Amino acid sequence: MQSDVHLNLIHKDDPHILCVVPSNRTVYYLIKRIIDVIIAIMLLLLLTPLMLFIALVIYIYSPGPVLFVQKRVGAKRQTYQGHSYWKQCTFDCYKFRTMKINADSSVHQAYIKALIENDEVKMTTLQGTSVQTRKLVNDSRIIAPGKLLRKLSLDELPQFWNVLIGDMSLIGPRPAIPYEVEMYKPWHFRRLEAQPGISGLQQVTARCTTDFDQQVQLDIDYIKKQSIWLDLKIILKTPLAVFSTSGAY
Repeated sequence: MQSDVHLNLIHKDDPHILCVVPSNRTVYYLIKRIIDVIIAIMLLLLLTPLMLFIALVIYIYSPGPVLFVQKRVGAKRQTYQGHSYWKQCTFDCYKFRTMKINADSSVHQAYIKALIENDEVKMTTLQGTSVQTRKLVNDSRIIAPGKLLRKLSLDELPQFWNVLIGDMSLIGPRPAIPYEVEMYKPWHFRRLEAQPGISGLQQVTARCTTDFDQQVQLDIDYIKKQSIWLDLKIILKTPLAVFSTSGAY
């Protein structure tokens, strides 16, 4: 109760402070960070030839930057007045470019709004057809190589660099786009109370086959149950979820 009162007081000074960091997870966060760094370094070294090949294919098909850098919303642990808190922050998230250069984001913003509001009619209109996948599938902005990269999640390989520098973790809720966060209902902000991840409970459970509220609830469930054992299970399930391509577009 004392922590809740203290949080309410400092929240008035800094609205980006989200919640108190559980004191019993200090060791967990330390081990999680060590695992993140070791695996990120190994995979960046191992996957360098593949990443260079992907970059070459993108450049040949669509000359220009091969990386797409986008502001994303996440959270970092910070100390404030002697207490540790999760604080909302933005960072540069790296992906392989899968779209045309300077693609207009207005269509995606409209789809995200419809998704959060669970507006089936609007989502169908924007898709151009009725699909079960809760993701903008028929997107004319995507270049041909981008479709395969997205389907196999290969466009996200540069995010191992985000993990290495501490912006992301291997496992956690997916980092949100700022205009998405602006549309959140109050309870949706609870999914930001952890470091964002490349994969997570939602990705290995449902990917894009559930509505937005269910996706957020899976992220919240993960945050409540965080442990090294759960992280390792998600890490082991991730390759199967990726290569099965179920719910992926």
